[in-house]
Amino acid sequence: QVQLVESGGGLVQAGGSLRLSCAVSTRTFSTYTMAWFRQAPGKDREFVARIEWTGDSKYYADSVKGRFTISRDNAINMVFLQMNSLKPEDTAVYYCAAVAYYGAATAARYPSWGQGTQVTVSS
Repeated sequence: QVQLVESGGGLVQAGGSLRLSCAVSTRTFSTYTMAWFRQAPGKDREFVARIEWTGDSKYYADSVKGRFTISRDNAINMVFLQMNSLKPEDTAVYYCAAVAYYGAATAARYPSWGQGTQVTVSS
């Protein structure tokens, strides 16, 4: 069973930056596509970004394209989300998710989830 633990959330002013981290416990991390989703109060969970298990394909939601960057380090079983130029509308709980091999932009594709980390952007 894959376990995921997010960290790095917090309170930041608009225009600031945060870097989220997700530690993944599995012996076969390199075969997992990793994704970040977020959920704001009263809203559905939405796709933010994913990096395929091959490492050479990255996908982003239009709302974060050009501001957020997803990356992974297979040597230490971690995935990161660098968030720059943050906006108040980025405020949400951010979740790390994993699926073996190929992923998608839909939450239902991912069987493994972390507990989430709160990101709050003040105006």
